[in-house]
Amino acid sequence: MSKNSCIFHGLLVLALGAAVAVGQNTTATAKKVVVNPDGSYSVIEYPVGKEVIVNLVPGASVAGKGTIHVMRSADGSHVVFDMTDVPGDVTNYHAYAVDPSGAATYLGPITFTGGAGKADFTTTLNQFMVVLSPNEGLATIDPTTAIMFRSDVPSGYKIVPRRVAGDTKAVAVPAAASTTSAYDVPILNVPSFGDKERELKIKFGGDLQGLEGKAYLTYKKGGTKVRMHFDDMNKVPKGQRFVLWASSPDGTYTRLGQVLNSGKKDEAEIKTETALNDFGLFMTVENADVTVPTGTIYSTFTVTPLP
Repeated sequence: MSKNSCIFHGLLVLALGAAVAVGQNTTATAKKVVVNPDGSYSVIEYPVGKEVIVNLVPGASVAGKGTIHVMRSADGSHVVFDMTDVPGDVTNYHAYAVDPSGAATYLGPITFTGGAGKADFTTTLNQFMVVLSPNEGLATIDPTTAIMFRSDVPSGYKIVPRRVAGDTKAVAVPAAASTTSAYDVPILNVPSFGDKERELKIKFGGDLQGLEGKAYLTYKKGGTKVRMHFDDMNKVPKGQRFVLWASSPDGTYTRLGQVLNSGKKDEAEIKTETALNDFGLFMTVENADVTVPTGTIYSTFTVTPLP
């Protein structure tokens, strides 16, 4: 592979690991599970109707201990925090539920008095890890985020395979501040693909001239699956995000997902689904998390002709 080119190719969709409970309540540390060496990724799926007790692991320079009690029902997960022995000068931490993509859902603040704190929250997520941070307003969690505590993996539970930050299996929703498209994005006539997977190609311009990539679309009534795999993220400037967008015929945008070059891995994947019946597809390179495309480096996808 040359220094000026980057090939993106399809990757078979990984099956999400199902969480298998072995008891009503579990608190032991995980055994024989795949986890980051530093324990930084601990997303599990919580079963319906069973209370799961999970230890909160403090950071290397943080004192204290705690647990969360998670009870998932048909309409969401109830998360109860119980923390003790936190340094007396700590007044509050902010709690987040983090999904397999690294997207953070704010649960709320936990207030401490005399080193102890209790709180309970509800989230619609069923696959998540919990982190506590001194920072409020986080949208994603990455290696640079200040984390004081994170949830451990209970014995008997499997870690859900990681997805890329910003990616979601849920139907993509147009941003609230949707604006008229400033990009010339051709509509792909997606319904004409039928129910077979179609390959799309992209070539970047500007500072990323020479980069190439592929995406794969599978059309079905009620939704189109989109997947894109990146196998050489080291050629993307560190800290920058590749954001994948759908452009509808009326010129509004739907953010489908993003990949971030954190400098710690070569591969990344966007895997998502949109309810749009037809759309154009393009990517921007962004310096920060965005809800509408702002990047000046972009390219559109074109359909690869069938043989």
